[in-house]
Amino acid sequence: MIVDEPQSVDTTDKSKEAIASLNPMCTLRYSATHVEKHHMLYKLDSVDAYEQKLVKQIEVAGIEVKDGHNKAYIKLLSVNNKKSPISAKIEIDARLKNGSIKRKEVTVTSGADLLDAKYSGGRDVYDGYIIEDIYCGQGNEYISFTSKPNILKLGQALGEVDPDEFKRLQIRKTIEEHLDKEIRLRPQGIKVLSLFFIDKVANYRWYDEDGNPQKGKFALMFEEEYDRAIRKPKYSQLFEGADLDTAAQGVHNGYFAIDKKKDSSGKEMLKESKIGKDGKAANSESDGSAYNTIMKDKEWLLSFDCKLKFIFSHSALKEGWDNPNVFQICTLNETTSVIKKRQEIGRGLRICVNQDGERVHGFAVNTLTVMANESYEQFAEQLQKEIENEEGIKFGVVEKHLFANIVVPVDDHNHEYLGAEASKQLWEHLQSEGHIDSKGKVQDSLKASLKNGTLELPEAFQPHTAQIVSVLKKVSGNLNIKNRDDKAKVSLNKAVYLSPEFQALWDRIKYKTTFRVNFDTRALIEKCAEEIKINLQVGKARFTYRKAKTEIDRGGVHTEKTVEATSVYESRSYVLPDLITYLQNETNLTRRTIVSIINKSGRLESFKNNPQKFIEQAGNIIKSQMRLFIVDGIKYHKIGDDQFYAQELFQQNELFGYLKDNMVKAEKSVFDYVVYDSDIELEFASAFERNEDIKLYAKLPGWFKIDTPLGGYNPDWAVLIEKDGKEKLYFVVETKSTLFSVERRPEENAKIKCGYAHFEALGDEVKFTVSNSMDEFSSRYA
Repeated sequence: MIVDEPQSVDTTDKSKEAIASLNPMCTLRYSATHVEKHHMLYKLDSVDAYEQKLVKQIEVAGIEVKDGHNKAYIKLLSVNNKKSPISAKIEIDARLKNGSIKRKEVTVTSGADLLDAKYSGGRDVYDGYIIEDIYCGQGNEYISFTSKPNILKLGQALGEVDPDEFKRLQIRKTIEEHLDKEIRLRPQGIKVLSLFFIDKVANYRWYDEDGNPQKGKFALMFEEEYDRAIRKPKYSQLFEGADLDTAAQGVHNGYFAIDKKKDSSGKEMLKESKIGKDGKAANSESDGSAYNTIMKDKEWLLSFDCKLKFIFSHSALKEGWDNPNVFQICTLNETTSVIKKRQEIGRGLRICVNQDGERVHGFAVNTLTVMANESYEQFAEQLQKEIENEEGIKFGVVEKHLFANIVVPVDDHNHEYLGAEASKQLWEHLQSEGHIDSKGKVQDSLKASLKNGTLELPEAFQPHTAQIVSVLKKVSGNLNIKNRDDKAKVSLNKAVYLSPEFQALWDRIKYKTTFRVNFDTRALIEKCAEEIKINLQVGKARFTYRKAKTEIDRGGVHTEKTVEATSVYESRSYVLPDLITYLQNETNLTRRTIVSIINKSGRLESFKNNPQKFIEQAGNIIKSQMRLFIVDGIKYHKIGDDQFYAQELFQQNELFGYLKDNMVKAEKSVFDYVVYDSDIELEFASAFERNEDIKLYAKLPGWFKIDTPLGGYNPDWAVLIEKDGKEKLYFVVETKSTLFSVERRPEENAKIKCGYAHFEALGDEVKFTVSNSMDEFSSRYA
C-alpha cells in the first residue's frame, strides 16, 4: 500500500485501524512533512532537489533605497517581553562619527529618545520620537511615541520613500524580467507566467455598489508600466501586429475570495472567454472565469492562446497552487510578508513545460526570479533558516549517512552504493582527524585540506576520493578562507632586538611630539567654496535594483550578484534641516564663515535635491580642506625626554600573520618574520635582507603613531645603514607606489608632510624619506 501525504490520513487511531484492516504486505508512506517517522527508505530534500536540478534555479532581486535619509526612518523589527523592562528592536538611520548616515539596529525601551546620540547620533529629524508604549500581544505587536501620532506595527516602517513608488518599481522590473524571458523561451514553445503576491485585495480590484469590478492601484500601475515596457524596441518582436494601446488588457488577472460574487444582473463576475481551435471566441457553458483559468484549467493557462500571463494572488493561492511555468514571483505586500520564503518560491519551482506538455530541463531555461521586498542577502538568509527549521537540514554539518549514495563501480555494467555503514566509518575518520566535531560540524582544518587538495582518506576510500571531496565541498560551503594551519605568531629576533645598534636606532625615533597650527581664514573660504563647487556630488535619492543568483548546497544558501541598476526617486516631501547650524557644529567654524563658503560655492540649489547628502558631503569637504590648511601651517615640537614609545612595547604586543599570505622570513629584522601589507612592502623587506648596507631594520608596529590633524600616522620602516662598516645612517622610510604627490591622495600627502615635520623636530640624526623602490632608496645614502 502507498499512502500519499500520510500526515493527512494516517494520524488518528481510527485511520490507522482502517489502514491495518486492508492487511497490506507493506506500507510506503510518501510525504515531505512526515508527522510520524517510520523506517526511511529514501529521502529527497530541497537541497538534493536543487543539486539534481529537479527544480528551477533561483535568483533573487531586491530594491534598496540609496541616500534617502531626509526623514526620520524607523522600522519595528521585533519586541521582547521575556526580560524586564520590555524592549523593542528597531532599525533607524544613524549618523556615524565621520558624519555619514548608516542604517542600523538598536534596542529601545519605553522612554527612549531617538534624538539621543546613542541612538541616532543626534539627528534632528528624530526630534519628538520618544518611545511611549511597546506592546507584545501576539499578532498585534506595535510601538507608539509620546509626541508623534505614528503607531508602528511589527514589520512596518515610517519615513521610507513613498511605498507606492517602491511597488511601482517592483512591478516594472517584474514586467521587464518577464519580457526578457519571453524573448528567450517563446521560440522553445514555453509560455512565461508571472505571479504577484499582495496583502490587500482592494489594491488590485474592488467592487462598486452594483457589483462592478474596479481597478485598484496595483492594476493601474501594472497597465501603465506594461504599456511603457512593450514600447521599448528590444521587445518589438513580441508584439508584431499587435495593438499596443490595448495590449495590457487581458494579460493580467487574479482570483480572490470576493470574485465569487455575482454582479447586479446575476452574472458571474470577470468571465473570460476561451479562444477555440478555430481562433474564434467560444461561447459554451465551459467558458472559464478567471477562477477556472487560474485555479483549475492549468493546461489552458499554459497555452499561447490564453492571453493571461500575469497573475495577482492573495490567500487563495497560498495553499497547494503552483504552476511549472511561473518564472517571476513578486511580493507587493505593504507590510513584512507573512508568507514564508519557501511558500513563495514553491509556487514556481517546478520544471517548466512546453506547448506539448513536455518538461524542459536545465537551469539555462529554468530560472525563477523572486522580486523580494528586501535585499537578496536578507532573503537568502531567511530562506536558509526556514530550510534548517522545517526540514531539519543542518548546513555546514557532515551527517553520518552523507556518503551512503556514492556510486561504487562493480564492473563495466554494474554498480553499487557505498552504503550507510561505510559512510559511518568515513564520518568517524573525519572526526578522529579533527575535521569535524562530535556533532559533525565542519572545522577549519577540513576547509583548508579541501582548499589545498591535501585531504587524507583511509586506503579503502581512496578510489572514491573525487566523489568524497565533491560531497564535502558542498557541505563545507565557502572555501575562500585563510588557512588556519598557516597562522603563526611572530617572535622577537632577540639578536637584533637586544643589540646596541637597534637601541641606538630606537633612541633616535622613539620620542613623541605635539603640533601647533595657523591658517588664513579668507584663503580657507575660497578653497572650500571652490572644492564644493567642483566636487560636491549630490544626486537625488535613488532606488538600487540588485539581482543575484542563488545556489543551495549542503554548505548553505549562497548568493552571487549578477545585475545592478539604479533609478532616481523624485520626492521633496521633507522638511529642510538647518544647514548652517549643522555645518557650524561639525566644523567649529563661525556662522559667517559657513555662510560665505556656501554662497561662494553657488551650489545651494543642490541642497534642496537631497538635504542630508548635501550637508554630509559639504561637511566632509570643509573638514578635509581645514585639515590640509592646518598641515600647511603646522609646527611640531618635541614634548620632552620622558614622552616616548618604550622599546619594551615590542615584547608586550603580539603579532600574527599567515605564512603563505603575508609573512616573509627575516634575519635582520627585529622580528623573525616581517608581516607585510602590500607587494611593495614585501619587495622592500626582501631587498633589506639582500642588501649588505642594511645593518638592521624594523617594520614599525601599528602602535607607533605620529599625531597629525588627520589622525594617527604610522610610517612603514625604521632602517639602520652602515656604510663600509663605519658610517651609520638612520632612516624612517615611507614606501609608496609613486613618488609624485599628484598621483597620491591629498590625505596621504598631508600625513607625509607631518612625518617630515615630526622627525625634523627630533633633530637631524634621523632622516625621513619617501621611496618607491630599493634602488631609489639606496640613492639617498649612496
